[in-house]
Amino acid sequence: MASVASIPGPRRWLAAAALILGPLAALADKPAAADYYVRNLPGVPEDQIPVKMHAGHIEIKPDTNGNLFFWHFQNKHIANKQRTIIWVNGGPGCSSEDGALMEIGPYRVKDKDTLVVNNGSWNEFANLLFVDNPVGTGFSYANTDSYVHELTEMASQFVEFLEKFFAIFPEYSRDDIYIAGESYAGQYIPHIARAILDRNKEKSDPWSLQGILLGNPWISPNDQYDSYLKFAFNRGLVDKDSDAGKQLKAMERTCHTMLASDPGKVGYPECEDILTELLSVTRKEGGGDQECINMYDVRLRDSYPSCGMNWPPDLSAVTPYLRRSDVVSALNVNPEKKSGWSECSGGVSGAFRPKTSKPSIDLMPGILSEIPVLIFSGAEDLICNHFGTEDLIEKMEWNGGKGFEVTPGNWAPRRNWTFEGTDAGFWQNARNLTYVVFNDASHMVPFDYPRRSRDMLDRFMGVDISSIGGDPTDSRIDGEKGPETTVGGSVNPKESEAAVKQKLKEAKWAAYQRSGEVVLVFVVLGALGFILFVWRQRRRGAAYSAIRSEEPMGSSRRIGVDDIEAQEEGIALQSNILPTDKYSVGDDSDDEDARPSKDGERGKQISKSRDEN
Repeated sequence: MASVASIPGPRRWLAAAALILGPLAALADKPAAADYYVRNLPGVPEDQIPVKMHAGHIEIKPDTNGNLFFWHFQNKHIANKQRTIIWVNGGPGCSSEDGALMEIGPYRVKDKDTLVVNNGSWNEFANLLFVDNPVGTGFSYANTDSYVHELTEMASQFVEFLEKFFAIFPEYSRDDIYIAGESYAGQYIPHIARAILDRNKEKSDPWSLQGILLGNPWISPNDQYDSYLKFAFNRGLVDKDSDAGKQLKAMERTCHTMLASDPGKVGYPECEDILTELLSVTRKEGGGDQECINMYDVRLRDSYPSCGMNWPPDLSAVTPYLRRSDVVSALNVNPEKKSGWSECSGGVSGAFRPKTSKPSIDLMPGILSEIPVLIFSGAEDLICNHFGTEDLIEKMEWNGGKGFEVTPGNWAPRRNWTFEGTDAGFWQNARNLTYVVFNDASHMVPFDYPRRSRDMLDRFMGVDISSIGGDPTDSRIDGEKGPETTVGGSVNPKESEAAVKQKLKEAKWAAYQRSGEVVLVFVVLGALGFILFVWRQRRRGAAYSAIRSEEPMGSSRRIGVDDIEAQEEGIALQSNILPTDKYSVGDDSDDEDARPSKDGERGKQISKSRDEN
């Protein structure tokens, strides 16, 4: 091939221009952070400074049209380091918008037109990344014959998603990362964590995975199936000596036979039948309808055969909100996503039937040898109840011991936890595993107790606000207050603006190096130099609020050119202001079309509010 220097006359300049513009043209076809910017989320309270958000699809399987949807919220404050929490809901096939709008996100849906602030949001000291996982879930999509079947396949696709996410948002690639979720995410998350830890051993740019949090998780099928009747008899849901109790015990024996004859699987239909029958025998007449217990909160009842699939009550507002055309547009949902949002996908759940994947209990000892794990349980949940979780912990061997044994014959004590003077539950920990039980809480702990759950999170992440100001809540374990974690008032973060700038600069250079586009680096540097010149000229006339000197040091803002996307919109961003007869494990609900209803309304759901906001 001839060199540019050997090309005569004007053609030489054209060739040189092609060399420079070629990479730029290729770059233009790649998604950029600005493409995902959420400019105006409908319903956000007008008296609140909005949180900076990005949302949209990232293609992970072009050959099958596989796209994962994400929704990212920037943190409110930085304590001593940048952190990102990745959240996934369970199912399989249930949307992580449950977590975003009913549990740990910065807003709750009051009605289809109104959002209210969640004072227990987990974005106090961490960025939040919600992912509809796997493909086909929530706003994610793929060809229907390409839904995921195995946990290993799901984990591989999730890592591919993260590779592309961090390429678009390199400023987050060096954050301390935590992965959290609930229910069937007890299978998802350990497999994702294992895939990330293995990736880190092969890559020059390891991700800083610092821990995982599993809420009311489905980890060990054997122990969880065995816990249904233990929980039911203990709570008086069924009399074990009654005909119904004897029938259920016979079904349990059939389940045990299957577990012994074909061990090591993730799911067993014969064992899931126990829960179906248990819900059936709890039926009672109520107000002219048959009611059964709510399998996600046994203190509540629901219309039969929903038995909890109409719960939580916020879902009646979340679904129409996420189907509003202006909300769909604001969240940058691809037009290729033809169907409206639904909480859970029967198609995804039906396809996700692992045959070769190991249950996550087999992965836990290895994960615990590398990173901390926190398991938390709401005491009123049946489907993934704490009896099963405690049994699996008692039997599991990790880091040189069995269960919570600290020395031969001695177990780590259960330490009483009080939150603002209320008996909140207990903590127990040993050898990298922490276990927390929330009193009076359901399958979705952060839905019931957002601020308590954030206190748990901050303790696990090692957040200590004592050095940055603010009024901590009164949270004590065995009477000891310990680190000041959860914010009760305003804070005055102290991380320097220069440190934030340096972190962004390093992340961007890392992204350039990974791409290998050396020519592009110099072109971009020249362009940025010009942009910086123009920007400085404009700044002399009007101060740019993102870097004004009066902004408190150490706020959550990442200073850089990326913030121009907000400036162009004239937005002041957050800175330092605070199937019907079967029940698949972990299903927060089934497909909306499959839900029984009465006169077009949602089934009767008796509930009470324990919201701490």
